[in-house]
Amino acid sequence: MIMPPIQSGLKTAARMLKGRMPGQLVIQITDRCNATCPQCGMRKTNIFNRTRLSNDQLKEIIDAAGKKGFQAISFTGGEPMLLRKDLPELIRHAGKAGIPYIRTGSNGFFFADHDKPGFKDKVKAIADELANTPLRNFWISLDSSVPQIHEQMRGFNGVARGMEKALPIFHDAGIFPSVNLGLNRNVTQITRALASPTLKDITAPEASPFYQAFAQGFADFYRKVINMGFTIANACYPMSMEDSADKADLDAVYAAASADRVVCFTDTEKALLFKALSDTIPKFRSQIRIFSPLAGLHTLYNVYSGKNADTPYGCRGGIDFFYLNCTDGNTYPCGYRGADNLGPFPNLNVKAINPKGYCLACDWECFRDPTELGGPFMEALSAPWHLAARMAKDPKYGGHWLKDLQYYKACDFFDGRRPPRQTALNRF
Repeated sequence: MIMPPIQSGLKTAARMLKGRMPGQLVIQITDRCNATCPQCGMRKTNIFNRTRLSNDQLKEIIDAAGKKGFQAISFTGGEPMLLRKDLPELIRHAGKAGIPYIRTGSNGFFFADHDKPGFKDKVKAIADELANTPLRNFWISLDSSVPQIHEQMRGFNGVARGMEKALPIFHDAGIFPSVNLGLNRNVTQITRALASPTLKDITAPEASPFYQAFAQGFADFYRKVINMGFTIANACYPMSMEDSADKADLDAVYAAASADRVVCFTDTEKALLFKALSDTIPKFRSQIRIFSPLAGLHTLYNVYSGKNADTPYGCRGGIDFFYLNCTDGNTYPCGYRGADNLGPFPNLNVKAINPKGYCLACDWECFRDPTELGGPFMEALSAPWHLAARMAKDPKYGGHWLKDLQYYKACDFFDGRRPPRQTALNRF
């Protein structure tokens, strides 16, 4: 059963008063996958011994998360829906453990056969199975506004049209899936073969061909997914271990990373990429619920452009947020700090962890976005004078953050079991 918002809010406030954010656990239930994505090391063409966590292991982990007061669990992969028979049971178990925010998703492989008999019945069965659980959010990956590009990357023909046919069925079941865009060079046709920008482009980003192409590409993407019927969208930031020198200390234990150029960007490219996304999102906030916070994107742009107005909030990975790896069953601060093995999650003493740790080694949005949104609240409780100085030094950041909060409220905090409230979104 999903915790009532007031009760959940009180627990969050009490935790923040103690210098902690609501706990989040990302569980890789399997590294099996049936897609060919170049941006991911778990693609089916990569040869390695595939594993999964057993239901008993997962239930023990879920129970431990509930006892530790965690508020969010994400079941990820590999491809989570390859364990379709087990997922509803695990989601229900998480609900019984008192965890209010439960998420999972798919690469959408089961949408590929949309022109075959029984497609709608199959999708309805899946939607009903998920609807009969306390699942809060279900994501579907889409890499490009051009269906053929996405399908070529994933290895699933016709999957985009299948999504269009499936979304009304999910909506009728009371599930409003989120479309997940992993930022990559194939967002649209015009971004595929761009020349790399120079440092001079940072001085006038809007004039950069790289910025212009991605701004147009993101706009094309949002128009496409709105027309397809999606009501929630999110962006996954580029993750690779090869793109810049400051990633040298990372050792990805989560194989959702790649050295392929499609997701490898220089720091200058990242600065322009994040600015293009930040400048495009406000144009579509009234038409689709977009999770990506402008405050977080503003910070990322400042970091990668060298214009950081103040020290970013350190990621809460390894403090309040954790990643659990299916290969060894152990816990890590995130999927990219593989050298920091924290051991079995049930044995982890979260309360003993220093809440003042600090890490900015990667851009994993699963942890960085909530850190950025919760950071000002934490700072207001611990060092209000520093928060005031931060906002005065970078008023644009403060404006973005306040606007994000207002927008998130209008979006019902991206509750994937509710349709959008258009009257609330119209204010944006």
